[in-house]
Amino acid sequence: MPTMRADDSWLPLFPLKTVLFPEGVLPLKVFEARYIDMVRECMRRDAPFGVVQIKAGQEVGMAAEPESVGCLAHISSWDMEVPGVMMLRTLGGERFRILETRVLTDQRLEAQVDMIAPDEPASVSDVHVACATALKLVIDDVNAKGRAQQDEAFISPFSQPVRLDSASWVANRWCELLPITLKARQKLLELDDAQIRLSIVHQYLQQHQIL
Repeated sequence: MPTMRADDSWLPLFPLKTVLFPEGVLPLKVFEARYIDMVRECMRRDAPFGVVQIKAGQEVGMAAEPESVGCLAHISSWDMEVPGVMMLRTLGGERFRILETRVLTDQRLEAQVDMIAPDEPASVSDVHVACATALKLVIDDVNAKGRAQQDEAFISPFSQPVRLDSASWVANRWCELLPITLKARQKLLELDDAQIRLSIVHQYLQQHQIL
């Protein structure tokens, strides 16, 4: 990957040891100067950056090798209570497939990408209603505990509105919550069919006696 200067036709990437799904909420603590600069530029342009799971390498230091599929991250809010540390709340947008990457002089990654078509709108089937019902219990429990601990300062870690009738939304939230490996989470992100993603989640929940 050649070293090149920044260019608006390339998507800035934030390689992380996490997987962001569409409509998922991802809080980020940004402290490296190169990524603070990247975030500021994205905010100036009102543009997203790409979150990609690290395939090889680390979050700091030399540029990491990213997985081939990632998700746009839109900055919904930010704060810098401590100088040099930026706290972000980002929301997952569309998925993308990396066509080509390049490394900038500060070891940041940028990519040329193809956007992946959003999941087809589909309601939760009768077979998978239990997944949505169980997810509602989890969300209600997390929100109730958060409000009890933080009162008015609490911000739900789930995107709004809650869409328990959407196969894609329910599947994606479970993919974020399940205690599975990052590799498995990445494979779920790459699936093009939300119903298949939800079927895999349903099977997992049954096997682990959650349903």
